[in-house]
Amino acid sequence: MFQQRHTRNVFQATFTTIALIYHMTVYKLRMSERNAVVGLVMVISKAMIMVAVFLLIFSTLGIRSSPIRGSFFVYIMSGIFMFMTHNAALGAVLGAEGSVSALMKHVPLNTAITISASALSVLYQQFLACAVLLLMTNTFIEPVEIDRIYPCLAMFLMAWFSGCCIGMVFRAVQPWWPKGVLMISQLYTRANMISSGKMFVANTMPTMVLNMFDWNPLFHIIDQTRGFAFINYTPHNSSVTYPIYCSLALAMIGLMGEFFTRSRVSLSWGAGR
Repeated sequence: MFQQRHTRNVFQATFTTIALIYHMTVYKLRMSERNAVVGLVMVISKAMIMVAVFLLIFSTLGIRSSPIRGSFFVYIMSGIFMFMTHNAALGAVLGAEGSVSALMKHVPLNTAITISASALSVLYQQFLACAVLLLMTNTFIEPVEIDRIYPCLAMFLMAWFSGCCIGMVFRAVQPWWPKGVLMISQLYTRANMISSGKMFVANTMPTMVLNMFDWNPLFHIIDQTRGFAFINYTPHNSSVTYPIYCSLALAMIGLMGEFFTRSRVSLSWGAGR
Protein backbone atom coordinates (compact mmCIF):
# COMPACT_ATOMS: atom_id res chain seq x y z
CA MET A 1 0.00 0.00 0.00
CA PHE A 2 2.78 2.41 0.91
CA GLN A 3 5.19 1.21 -1.77
CA GLN A 4 5.83 3.43 -4.75
CA ARG A 5 4.73 1.91 -8.05
CA HIS A 6 7.27 1.35 -10.80
CA THR A 7 6.40 0.46 -14.37
CA ARG A 8 8.70 -2.06 -15.98
CA ASN A 9 8.26 -1.11 -19.64
CA VAL A 10 6.36 1.12 -22.03
CA PHE A 11 3.50 -1.35 -22.52
CA GLN A 12 2.90 -1.67 -18.80
CA ALA A 13 2.94 2.11 -18.39
CA THR A 14 0.49 2.50 -21.28
CA PHE A 15 -1.85 -0.14 -19.90
CA THR A 16 -1.74 1.43 -16.43
CA THR A 17 -2.54 4.87 -17.82
CA ILE A 18 -5.46 3.56 -19.93
CA ALA A 19 -6.83 1.68 -16.92
CA LEU A 20 -6.61 4.78 -14.74
CA ILE A 21 -8.36 6.90 -17.39
CA TYR A 22 -11.12 4.29 -17.64
CA HIS A 23 -11.71 4.16 -13.89
CA MET A 24 -11.60 7.95 -13.58
CA THR A 25 -14.10 8.25 -16.45
CA VAL A 26 -16.49 5.90 -14.63
CA TYR A 27 -15.92 7.91 -11.46
CA LYS A 28 -16.82 11.12 -13.31
CA LEU A 29 -19.96 9.55 -14.73
CA ARG A 30 -21.05 8.46 -11.24
CA MET A 31 -20.29 11.77 -9.51
CA SER A 32 -23.51 13.63 -10.31
CA GLU A 33 -25.90 10.77 -9.52
CA ARG A 34 -25.51 7.71 -7.33
CA ASN A 35 -27.33 5.69 -9.99
CA ALA A 36 -25.50 5.70 -13.33
CA VAL A 37 -28.72 5.15 -15.32
CA VAL A 38 -30.38 8.14 -13.65
CA GLY A 39 -27.36 10.29 -14.49
CA LEU A 40 -27.56 9.36 -18.17
CA VAL A 41 -31.32 9.97 -18.20
CA MET A 42 -30.70 13.46 -16.79
CA VAL A 43 -28.22 14.24 -19.59
CA ILE A 44 -30.72 13.04 -22.20
CA SER A 45 -33.47 15.07 -20.54
CA LYS A 46 -31.38 18.26 -20.71
CA ALA A 47 -30.83 17.72 -24.43
CA MET A 48 -34.56 17.11 -24.95
CA ILE A 49 -35.41 20.30 -23.07
CA MET A 50 -32.94 22.28 -25.19
CA VAL A 51 -34.48 20.94 -28.40
CA ALA A 52 -38.00 21.65 -27.12
CA VAL A 53 -37.07 25.24 -26.17
CA PHE A 54 -35.67 25.99 -29.61
CA LEU A 55 -38.69 24.41 -31.28
CA LEU A 56 -40.87 26.74 -29.18
CA ILE A 57 -38.71 29.76 -30.07
CA PHE A 58 -38.87 29.03 -33.79
CA SER A 59 -42.62 28.40 -33.60
CA THR A 60 -43.10 31.71 -31.77
CA LEU A 61 -41.11 33.51 -34.46
CA GLY A 62 -43.24 31.90 -37.12
CA ILE A 63 -40.43 29.71 -38.47
CA ARG A 64 -41.91 26.23 -38.74
CA SER A 65 -39.83 24.92 -41.61
CA SER A 66 -36.10 24.57 -42.13
CA PRO A 67 -34.32 27.47 -43.91
CA ILE A 68 -32.49 24.66 -45.71
CA ARG A 69 -34.62 22.33 -47.83
CA GLY A 70 -34.88 19.26 -45.65
CA SER A 71 -35.89 18.13 -42.17
CA PHE A 72 -36.57 20.91 -39.64
CA PHE A 73 -35.54 18.62 -36.77
CA VAL A 74 -32.20 17.82 -38.39
CA TYR A 75 -31.61 21.55 -38.85
CA ILE A 76 -32.24 22.25 -35.15
CA MET A 77 -30.37 19.24 -33.80
CA SER A 78 -27.32 19.85 -36.00
CA GLY A 79 -26.81 23.11 -34.15
CA ILE A 80 -27.90 22.11 -30.64
CA PHE A 81 -25.84 18.91 -30.45
CA MET A 82 -22.64 20.69 -31.45
CA PHE A 83 -23.37 23.61 -29.12
CA MET A 84 -24.05 21.41 -26.09
CA THR A 85 -21.06 19.13 -26.71
CA HIS A 86 -18.67 22.06 -27.18
CA ASN A 87 -19.75 23.86 -24.01
CA ALA A 88 -19.92 20.67 -21.94
CA ALA A 89 -16.36 19.71 -22.97
CA LEU A 90 -15.10 23.18 -22.07
CA GLY A 91 -16.71 23.03 -18.63
CA ALA A 92 -15.47 19.50 -17.96
CA VAL A 93 -11.84 20.29 -18.77
CA LEU A 94 -11.98 23.54 -16.82
CA GLY A 95 -13.47 21.79 -13.78
CA ALA A 96 -11.18 18.74 -13.77
CA GLU A 97 -9.13 18.05 -10.65
CA GLY A 98 -5.85 19.93 -10.53
CA SER A 99 -2.46 19.23 -9.02
CA VAL A 100 -3.55 20.45 -5.55
CA SER A 101 -6.71 18.33 -5.48
CA ALA A 102 -7.14 15.69 -2.78
CA LEU A 103 -7.34 13.00 -5.47
CA MET A 104 -3.74 13.73 -6.44
CA LYS A 105 -2.63 12.18 -3.14
CA HIS A 106 -3.10 8.85 -4.88
CA VAL A 107 0.29 8.28 -6.46
CA PRO A 108 -0.70 6.92 -9.91
CA LEU A 109 -2.94 9.89 -10.70
CA ASN A 110 -1.91 13.07 -12.47
CA THR A 111 -3.65 15.99 -14.12
CA ALA A 112 -3.41 14.45 -17.60
CA ILE A 113 -5.48 11.48 -16.43
CA THR A 114 -8.14 13.60 -14.70
CA ILE A 115 -8.47 15.95 -17.68
CA SER A 116 -8.73 13.05 -20.13
CA ALA A 117 -11.32 11.31 -17.96
CA SER A 118 -13.43 14.46 -17.63
CA ALA A 119 -13.35 15.03 -21.39
CA LEU A 120 -14.19 11.39 -22.23
CA SER A 121 -17.07 11.27 -19.76
CA VAL A 122 -18.63 14.30 -21.46
CA LEU A 123 -18.09 12.76 -24.90
CA TYR A 124 -19.82 9.55 -23.78
CA GLN A 125 -22.79 11.40 -22.26
CA GLN A 126 -23.31 13.75 -25.19
CA PHE A 127 -22.95 11.02 -27.81
CA LEU A 128 -25.49 8.86 -25.99
CA ALA A 129 -27.91 11.79 -25.67
CA CYS A 130 -27.56 12.61 -29.39
CA ALA A 131 -28.08 8.99 -30.42
CA VAL A 132 -31.17 8.57 -28.22
CA LEU A 133 -32.78 11.82 -29.43
CA LEU A 134 -32.15 10.97 -33.08
CA LEU A 135 -33.62 7.49 -32.53
CA MET A 136 -36.68 8.92 -30.77
CA THR A 137 -37.20 11.49 -33.52
CA ASN A 138 -36.86 8.83 -36.19
CA THR A 139 -39.29 6.51 -34.38
CA PHE A 140 -42.02 8.81 -33.11
CA ILE A 141 -41.92 12.04 -35.16
CA GLU A 142 -40.47 11.68 -38.67
CA PRO A 143 -37.75 9.73 -40.48
CA VAL A 144 -34.34 11.29 -39.94
CA GLU A 145 -32.40 11.58 -43.19
CA ILE A 146 -28.74 12.61 -42.96
CA ASP A 147 -26.86 12.79 -46.24
CA ARG A 148 -23.36 11.94 -44.96
CA ILE A 149 -23.41 10.53 -41.45
CA TYR A 150 -19.67 9.89 -40.97
CA PRO A 151 -18.53 13.46 -41.75
CA CYS A 152 -21.28 14.68 -39.38
CA LEU A 153 -19.85 12.40 -36.70
CA ALA A 154 -16.38 13.82 -37.41
CA MET A 155 -17.77 17.33 -36.89
CA PHE A 156 -19.33 16.18 -33.62
CA LEU A 157 -15.89 15.02 -32.45
CA MET A 158 -14.42 18.31 -33.68
CA ALA A 159 -16.94 20.26 -31.56
CA TRP A 160 -15.90 18.19 -28.53
CA PHE A 161 -12.19 18.56 -29.25
CA SER A 162 -12.37 22.32 -29.78
CA GLY A 163 -14.25 22.70 -26.50
CA CYS A 164 -11.52 20.71 -24.73
CA CYS A 165 -8.80 22.91 -26.24
CA ILE A 166 -10.49 26.15 -25.22
CA GLY A 167 -11.06 24.67 -21.77
CA MET A 168 -7.34 23.93 -21.51
CA VAL A 169 -6.51 27.60 -22.12
CA PHE A 170 -8.97 28.71 -19.45
CA ARG A 171 -7.67 26.03 -17.11
CA ALA A 172 -4.06 27.22 -17.48
CA VAL A 173 -5.04 30.75 -16.44
CA GLN A 174 -7.55 29.81 -13.73
CA PRO A 175 -5.13 29.49 -10.75
CA TRP A 176 -3.79 32.97 -11.47
CA TRP A 177 -7.21 34.64 -11.75
CA PRO A 178 -9.96 32.24 -10.56
CA LYS A 179 -12.96 34.58 -10.50
CA GLY A 180 -12.00 36.33 -13.72
CA VAL A 181 -11.57 33.08 -15.65
CA LEU A 182 -14.89 31.78 -14.34
CA MET A 183 -16.61 34.97 -15.49
CA ILE A 184 -14.94 34.92 -18.92
CA SER A 185 -15.76 31.23 -19.46
CA GLN A 186 -19.40 31.83 -18.58
CA LEU A 187 -19.47 34.84 -20.91
CA TYR A 188 -18.02 32.72 -23.72
CA THR A 189 -20.57 29.92 -23.27
CA ARG A 190 -23.43 32.44 -23.13
CA ALA A 191 -22.12 34.22 -26.21
CA ASN A 192 -22.14 30.90 -28.06
CA MET A 193 -25.93 30.97 -27.90
CA ILE A 194 -25.74 33.56 -30.69
CA SER A 195 -22.18 33.53 -32.07
CA SER A 196 -22.22 29.78 -32.77
CA GLY A 197 -24.71 30.42 -35.56
CA LYS A 198 -26.93 27.49 -34.65
CA MET A 199 -30.04 29.63 -35.17
CA PHE A 200 -28.94 30.96 -38.57
CA VAL A 201 -27.77 29.75 -41.96
CA ALA A 202 -24.33 31.14 -42.76
CA ASN A 203 -24.98 31.39 -46.50
CA THR A 204 -27.87 33.81 -45.91
CA MET A 205 -26.08 36.06 -43.40
CA PRO A 206 -24.95 39.56 -44.51
CA THR A 207 -21.22 40.24 -44.55
CA MET A 208 -21.34 42.59 -41.56
CA VAL A 209 -22.99 39.96 -39.36
CA LEU A 210 -20.81 37.19 -40.76
CA ASN A 211 -17.65 39.05 -39.75
CA MET A 212 -18.93 39.08 -36.16
CA PHE A 213 -19.33 35.29 -36.08
CA ASP A 214 -16.58 33.77 -38.22
CA TRP A 215 -13.94 34.03 -35.44
CA ASN A 216 -15.74 31.27 -33.58
CA PRO A 217 -14.62 27.71 -34.49
CA LEU A 218 -18.03 26.41 -33.38
CA PHE A 219 -19.67 28.60 -36.04
CA HIS A 220 -17.63 26.83 -38.75
CA ILE A 221 -18.31 23.40 -37.23
CA ILE A 222 -22.08 23.88 -37.18
CA ASP A 223 -22.22 25.27 -40.71
CA GLN A 224 -20.06 22.47 -42.08
CA THR A 225 -22.19 19.90 -40.22
CA ARG A 226 -25.27 21.20 -42.00
CA GLY A 227 -23.40 20.97 -45.28
CA PHE A 228 -22.79 17.28 -44.61
CA ALA A 229 -26.28 16.63 -43.22
CA PHE A 230 -28.28 18.27 -46.03
CA ILE A 231 -27.82 17.26 -49.65
CA ASN A 232 -29.15 20.65 -50.82
CA TYR A 233 -26.79 22.86 -48.79
CA THR A 234 -23.19 23.74 -49.64
CA PRO A 235 -21.39 26.01 -47.12
CA HIS A 236 -19.65 28.99 -48.73
CA ASN A 237 -18.81 31.08 -45.66
CA SER A 238 -17.16 28.52 -43.40
CA SER A 239 -14.20 26.18 -43.46
CA VAL A 240 -13.40 22.68 -42.22
CA THR A 241 -9.73 23.45 -41.67
CA TYR A 242 -10.19 26.62 -39.59
CA PRO A 243 -11.52 24.87 -36.44
CA ILE A 244 -8.83 22.19 -36.78
CA TYR A 245 -5.93 24.63 -36.92
CA CYS A 246 -7.51 26.90 -34.31
CA SER A 247 -8.06 23.97 -31.92
CA LEU A 248 -4.52 22.66 -32.37
CA ALA A 249 -3.06 26.11 -31.70
CA LEU A 250 -5.22 26.53 -28.58
CA ALA A 251 -4.26 23.02 -27.43
CA MET A 252 -0.55 23.86 -27.64
CA ILE A 253 -1.08 27.13 -25.76
CA GLY A 254 -3.17 25.38 -23.14
CA LEU A 255 -0.69 22.54 -22.62
CA MET A 256 2.24 24.92 -22.26
CA GLY A 257 0.25 27.11 -19.88
CA GLU A 258 -0.89 24.10 -17.85
CA PHE A 259 2.71 22.88 -17.51
CA PHE A 260 3.89 26.34 -16.44
CA THR A 261 1.06 26.76 -13.93
CA ARG A 262 1.27 23.23 -12.52
CA SER A 263 4.93 23.69 -11.62
CA ARG A 264 4.12 26.82 -9.59
CA VAL A 265 0.65 26.36 -8.11
CA SER A 266 0.33 25.50 -4.40
CA LEU A 267 -2.35 25.19 -1.74
CA SER A 268 -1.09 28.35 -0.02
CA TRP A 269 -2.22 30.56 -2.95
CA GLY A 270 -5.72 30.86 -1.54
CA ALA A 271 -4.73 31.06 2.12
CA GLY A 272 -5.04 34.84 2.37
CA ARG A 273 -8.33 35.12 0.45
